[in-house]
Amino acid sequence: MAPDLPPGDELTIGVDVGGTKVVAGLVDASGAVLAHARRDTPGRTTRPSVVEDVIVDAVAEMLAAADRPVLGVGLGAAGFVSADRRTVVFAPHLAWRDEPIRDRLAERLGLPVVLDNDAKAAAWAEFRFGAGRGESRLLLVTLGTGIGGALVLDGRVERGRYGLAGEYGHMQVVPDGERCECGNRGCWEQYSSGRAMQREAREMLAQDSPYAAGLAAYCDGDPARVEGHHVTQAARAGDVAALELMGDVGRWLGLGLANLAAALDPGRIVVGGGVSEAGDLLLAPAREMFGRRLAGRGHRPIAPIVAAELGPSAGMVGAADLVRVEAHGDGAATEVRTGE
Repeated sequence: MAPDLPPGDELTIGVDVGGTKVVAGLVDASGAVLAHARRDTPGRTTRPSVVEDVIVDAVAEMLAAADRPVLGVGLGAAGFVSADRRTVVFAPHLAWRDEPIRDRLAERLGLPVVLDNDAKAAAWAEFRFGAGRGESRLLLVTLGTGIGGALVLDGRVERGRYGLAGEYGHMQVVPDGERCECGNRGCWEQYSSGRAMQREAREMLAQDSPYAAGLAAYCDGDPARVEGHHVTQAARAGDVAALELMGDVGRWLGLGLANLAAALDPGRIVVGGGVSEAGDLLLAPAREMFGRRLAGRGHRPIAPIVAAELGPSAGMVGAADLVRVEAHGDGAATEVRTGE
């Protein structure tokens, strides 16, 4: 490895820990991913230490692939992260409860570790390298297993007083609605997420309706085997039932975004996460509903709703870049943004 490189030339490792997968990447200062590794996330009932082992194993693979010094490891976790960014307070889709994961991983890896919420890391990546470049008030919403989100204001991620800002998926949109993993009912993510799409598809297939025959082909007719990505594939192929399900999820997305715009007044809304890979099949109904439900519509600017540019790598790239920001200061990151 080359010694004594100037600041910014070191590599960093980003790790995105989601409800279904752990993805690690070796990332340079431009946000380019030089190598990556994927592992399955252990089940929600698995001991927290097992998830930690998976992360360590993926990071070790990235360290072996590095051709120069690695500055540190950034971890984007799908959960509530404490204000001091040392602890995952609660992860609805993981077994982490008050887990001091930052310090434990730093000890095991022998490298500095920066911890943040996965959506905040993704927002930072889109702000620095993706669809949010040049926007001083950026709202990111990620649709995956659930819904995450973050706000970037004037070059800084807004984390809130207790570190919990951006948990938009758990704002209640239907009183006494579907039960959510967070313990409440009617949360937004129960109506506009991969899990919501999966639930609705399975219910449709369980009725054994000829209307869902095309969708059934993607899971050999077994409702328990259908996943959200099957709905996306079927919708792209023009399946009527899948298009209806996608439209429902998109309209719920637009409704929630209108609520967020009323409170936060963003200049641009970026939609990311695995479900967003459906593109305009999802975003077109979202934009339509957003325009219909936005407070003050017709008398105010309407923030554009755009697809994220970094795809599933956003959380990983953002977590890696936050390591560089932590080491070299926010000024370096802000300078790069304003010079683009």
